[in-house]
Amino acid sequence: MSISYGNRSRRRAAASTREVAVFRGFWGAFQEWRAHRMLRATLLGLSEWELPDIGMAPSEIDYVASQKGFKRRYGADTLLLLLLCTALYFVPVYEAKAQCTAQDVLRNRLSLVTAGTAPGSRGIVSSAGDVSVWKTIAIGTFKDPPAIRNAMSAIGCGIGNSAGEVLARPAFTVSSIRTDVDLVVISAAQLGFQGEAASLRKIYAHAQRLGFGLAEAEVAPQLRLQYLDQPIGEFLIVATEPIKTWSGEPIILSVANGGAGLILIGQEAGDETEVPVTSRFVFVRPHDSQTPEATAFLK
Repeated sequence: MSISYGNRSRRRAAASTREVAVFRGFWGAFQEWRAHRMLRATLLGLSEWELPDIGMAPSEIDYVASQKGFKRRYGADTLLLLLLCTALYFVPVYEAKAQCTAQDVLRNRLSLVTAGTAPGSRGIVSSAGDVSVWKTIAIGTFKDPPAIRNAMSAIGCGIGNSAGEVLARPAFTVSSIRTDVDLVVISAAQLGFQGEAASLRKIYAHAQRLGFGLAEAEVAPQLRLQYLDQPIGEFLIVATEPIKTWSGEPIILSVANGGAGLILIGQEAGDETEVPVTSRFVFVRPHDSQTPEATAFLK
């Protein structure tokens, strides 16, 4: 009897060891598979003029996101089941705290059902009064630029290289008074521009003639912090006066979600810079209904 019981105990222990080993194998494979998928999704989500901000050319995406080192030991069904089990396992210990990581962005999208997302395409607009406010954010809530960067770092929001330079430049300032800012999202095509691309200078000037306002520099990182449920694949250019990097390159900022989490990236904004007319911009919608005259851009 005791011998039989001892054999059963050893068999159970061996089976338990095998189960642990199998689970570890599943988990390692899943982690590697997920990392490759998120990396490729993020890179494919960047346009040809956004990729240089991370030092990459479009032709390098497949090489960088190559899965040569990934041995597909497990089928898609097994990985899907593991993903479901993993999610169910970690739900009880999740803290309801907004984050910028891919997993938390998805969770935010599922839970914040009332949150507003950037509106879809519509006809050509003739004035700022034709466009409803998309989102109202607060500025003037941080004492200095480093405090904004620390806040982004604390919740895992990414910052591109040129965006990081902009936030560190003396020209980037924050308001000392808390203020609510009404924002709208509109594409260059909706402003009436045709063809494939249009000059950034002309887009700004025409938008201002219609009554849209350029945002203060602080709006871009504040929007990044206050738009945590941004859908995957969305890139919004925050219309601001450009700020020059240490090397003198004029840069404006964009809030983006390429699939691997939320990020703030820099975009070239030189005199001759052209952007696709499908690009969407975040402008300020003034509280009054008067149409201001276009102001000088890139003085």
